Amino acid sequence: MAASQVKRRHKVRRRADMSLLGGIRPPIALLSVLLLALAGITALTMGRSGDGPVPKAVLQSQQHFAEDGAVALRASLDESITDLNRTASLFSAGRPVSADTVLDKVGNVYQKWRGSAVLEITSGKLLAARGESVPVTAIDRSELAREDGLRPRLIRLDNGETRLLTLALLSWEGRPQELLVTTSSLKFPGVSLGKFRAIAVVDAKGTVLSSDGILAPEQILSDTVKEASAASREQLDDFAKAAARKASRDPSTTKEPGSGGYLGVSGSLLGDTVQGDRALAGYASLTGSQPGEFTPASELGLNVVTLVHITDEGVHVASLAFGLLAAGALLLIGGLTVALLLGTVQRPIVRLFLESRRLTRGDLTRPVTVPRFGEGARIGTSLERLRRQLLGQDDDVPAARGRFGARSLVAISGALLLVWCIPLVLFVNRAGGDVTVPQQMVSDQRERTDTLADRLRRALNEGHADLTAVGTLVGDRTEPGQITEVLDRTMAEHPRYDALYVLDENGKVVARSGGDVHSPSGKGPSDKPLRVLDDAGKKPVIIGTAEIPGRDGAAVVGEFRVDFLNSLLKRPGLGTVRVVDSDRKVIAGNSGYREFQKLPGRIDELADATNQKVGMAAKPSGVLYRDGAAVQLAGAAPFAGGGAAKELNWTVVSWQPASGLAIPAYQYQNRTVLAGLLGITAAAACLGWLHIVVVRPLRELARQAEALAGGDRRTVLYPRHHDEVGAVARSLELVRQQLQGQRHQQRRQGGAPSATAGAGRNQ
Repeated sequence: MAASQVKRRHKVRRRADMSLLGGIRPPIALLSVLLLALAGITALTMGRSGDGPVPKAVLQSQQHFAEDGAVALRASLDESITDLNRTASLFSAGRPVSADTVLDKVGNVYQKWRGSAVLEITSGKLLAARGESVPVTAIDRSELAREDGLRPRLIRLDNGETRLLTLALLSWEGRPQELLVTTSSLKFPGVSLGKFRAIAVVDAKGTVLSSDGILAPEQILSDTVKEASAASREQLDDFAKAAARKASRDPSTTKEPGSGGYLGVSGSLLGDTVQGDRALAGYASLTGSQPGEFTPASELGLNVVTLVHITDEGVHVASLAFGLLAAGALLLIGGLTVALLLGTVQRPIVRLFLESRRLTRGDLTRPVTVPRFGEGARIGTSLERLRRQLLGQDDDVPAARGRFGARSLVAISGALLLVWCIPLVLFVNRAGGDVTVPQQMVSDQRERTDTLADRLRRALNEGHADLTAVGTLVGDRTEPGQITEVLDRTMAEHPRYDALYVLDENGKVVARSGGDVHSPSGKGPSDKPLRVLDDAGKKPVIIGTAEIPGRDGAAVVGEFRVDFLNSLLKRPGLGTVRVVDSDRKVIAGNSGYREFQKLPGRIDELADATNQKVGMAAKPSGVLYRDGAAVQLAGAAPFAGGGAAKELNWTVVSWQPASGLAIPAYQYQNRTVLAGLLGITAAAACLGWLHIVVVRPLRELARQAEALAGGDRRTVLYPRHHDEVGAVARSLELVRQQLQGQRHQQRRQGGAPSATAGAGRNQ
């Protein structure tokens, strides 16, 4: 044998050995491993859904409740600080006024501060004071010149209460600098607590600075209220310390990357029972509204903690027996599938690989072992014909039996696995319309919607108060340039406005800042403090108007950004949120909506029924709707408080499917569906891999082998992959070369070619 031929055969043998690392074995082995892992996961997790004394959805709801409180408190404190600084800046930009005038105007516009005072910085003399006593002695006047000297600070009063001290400078040329000081209590603006819920402000050390709400559980009898309240107070203190420790962490380490949600640190805590009721807490740290943003309020290091007592509602809907049964069924079906693939696909291909390599080594004495059906039978029959041709014998070998190929076998294997997967995905453990939804979830949906409505109402009231303050300051200015300067400063400090302008008594624009003006031309300023204008645009136009004192009917007008209102409604865990007017047409929302569109049927009825309660008995509503297998939580709350926004008669509604909550029945259903989907994914991945890498090349190789055995000596056989099928293709190529060499040798010797060789000539 020539050296080149020996080298070529050695190379073929080395590649054939290397092919054993890939080919048909990996997808079948991976399928076996994945099915075993899925069976283990099914057995271990199917029976664990619903474990614990309280459903996870209730704990998550307490976390969201605390986040709502933190957002409301941070917005209120920042708004108060901004208003004071802006008011002081506007006063300083005008003519000098007395300290009493400053406090009177501030008090007439804003009623948010418990106490206010003005003192002369150089001498420390108190020039004027309003409301509760301001602890001016706690202010170190020597530090005011520092960069952070005017930062807000927390002050502990003698009675144990905590106040937020806010400072701003009043500066006029020719007069000593003055300090405007206000005190605010750490109370939550408009957070609806419902029954038997408490909320507290906690500092970085875990000390409760202020609290509100009822601490005793609902089921406590009158003669044990004091004892229960004391126990609840102790639990609140424990929760406060635990929340302070957890809130001190970096927010990026407390949640999964890319999970979004609340920007600060938040979570829930599970406490002990009090008189048979379980204590739950949610906590959240004060943080900015944008990632990486620090506001004066967020730098105070405050946290919010909520406390509520509920009856243990842990529902054990899962069955360990079902998990074991499902895992056993998967092992049985998976074993049959793997055995089918091993016996009908892998073994015939490996046998063909060995037989083809035997022929290339020159071992032609034994007939080729032919598989029983499919591509293996076609290739095996072709190998036997080629063996006989190499021996110079007639290749009258019967054709391959049947056309039942590897593709059909893979399809049968997939169908076997789907027998286990499809019922789990579509039929087993379905949560029907009678699913148990904790009553606390309905209550939280109602109260959180009410909190959102109050926050929106307060934002509009604050906006109108700003317009009133601007109008008060504009009253002393006559030049349009001076008025525009005030409007530009207000626009820069408050993102809630799309446009600010001043109208004279005839409706003419005297000065403006921001976007286009939408007020009807030719008409004087409206006498309504807040109104909605439908000008056939893409967004509702919400307009606030505040009269300018002493200017004969002139007014400051502000157009609110609808996107600003929409941003206030983006709270996790509430589902879809909409703000509707008295006709129940949509004004704003937390997701995509059309201007003035109508609400869905049941939600429209809920908003209508809730809106009818506006007045002394205005109350939010919470409903659990059941429609077949669909269960939905909904809440509605009207603008029940006072202020300019009260006249809008708006209602905030929210709704979400219960299936999206971490309720035991739905968790069990989701885990069942997940197991089925994982099975489908494993089957599709492994069987698809097998089809692409093995079955398709095998079908093409069967066609080429039959052509070669039929006399085609010209077509070169190239392996697609370095695996068993590729090794058979290489062996067939060597056989083709041997037959072609025999033919050339016969021609050189002048011998008569065999019948098969003649057939090759005809190709």
